[in-house]
Amino acid sequence: MIKYLVASIISFVAVICGLLMHTELFYSFTVSSPTDNPTINWIIDAGHGGEDGGAISITGVPESGINLQIAKKIDYLFGFLGEPTLMLRNEDVSLYDDSATTIREKKVSDLHYRTEITNHNQNATLLSIHQNTFSQPEYSGTQVFYAPTDGSQTLAEQLQCDIQTYLQPNNQRYAKLIYETVYLMNHIDNRAVLLECGFISNPQEEKILQETDYQIKFAMVVTSSCLKQ
Repeated sequence: MIKYLVASIISFVAVICGLLMHTELFYSFTVSSPTDNPTINWIIDAGHGGEDGGAISITGVPESGINLQIAKKIDYLFGFLGEPTLMLRNEDVSLYDDSATTIREKKVSDLHYRTEITNHNQNATLLSIHQNTFSQPEYSGTQVFYAPTDGSQTLAEQLQCDIQTYLQPNNQRYAKLIYETVYLMNHIDNRAVLLECGFISNPQEEKILQETDYQIKFAMVVTSSCLKQ
């Protein structure tokens, strides 16, 4: 009941965030860490980072930066509402250990690190933020994928529904089980979803995915949807 009430006032929070986005005050919120908060409810994974920029947009922008911008806004909203979170990365970095030297070794080390941290916080839900791309530029729309773990499909379907209802009324996509090739999502026990926020190979969608106002709206819908679960 309390979480539904919180979700119902998320639009008010979004207005506040919209105002704060243009001031230093917005960036003064504290991001939770395992030390600050022993109980983490939400692990927010901004996909890729550092040497691994992920997909490249139609104008040459790596998805890693867009992922981080959106992930931070989701994190700030959760923090504003008192939900303990953990950001797996707060900067444009890859999370590999010192023993990794080649690009391949760094990517493997990065994935193992994200997996280890996620499994360490067994009761937390993982939200992995990514951008999509395709050879045909007309493709667009958010698609939510879910891990093969308890509760993941229900959360993914709620997210997909709310994104379509409140943000993308023409989006015909549906929540899907994550591909077996996605390492992180297939090696954790947590409830987990991966959001392909949009297609950065689509000129119109690539543009709005980098707009602050749209990112705030997207973060608002995601946060509200998660708090319904």
